Amino acid sequence: MTLISLFAALTAVGAFISIPLYPVPLTLQTLFTLLAAMTLGSVMATSSQIIYVMLGVIGLPVFAGFKAGIGILFGPTGGFLFGFIISAYVIGKTIEAKKEKNFFYYFLAGLSGMVIIYITGITQLSLVTGIGVKKALMVGMFPFLPGDILKIIAASFIASKLKIVIK
Repeated sequence: MTLISLFAALTAVGAFISIPLYPVPLTLQTLFTLLAAMTLGSVMATSSQIIYVMLGVIGLPVFAGFKAGIGILFGPTGGFLFGFIISAYVIGKTIEAKKEKNFFYYFLAGLSGMVIIYITGITQLSLVTGIGVKKALMVGMFPFLPGDILKIIAASFIASKLKIVIK
């Protein structure tokens, strides 16, 4: 329970480390979502992300830009938040499926999770704003790809070192 709470808190802190781009801000939330999934496993990582999202829903300003409320979930960036939960589960399950893990395996699992975050995020961004998928990709994914690849690399490196400590 402590690790679940820790990663919920880290994800919230990651939202505060933000570059306010429109309509999708650049944050470190995904780094902590990836790390939770790679180190805690599917159930605990998913729980940490559900707690994080629920904290924002009940009114604590834990979302990017110090925002809160259920409206954020159904706004342009809400799909990314739903993606955090789904990707935490998928990455966790992927990691749990392999006994011997290495950096490359963590990286592939993280990449699959990032794809999920982008699918849910871009879909909702496009639907809510009405800008179309191509424009949603231009404003909600392409500018963030280099940073997100670096976050996957960082999370994979950290997770490959932490696997001995946490397990």
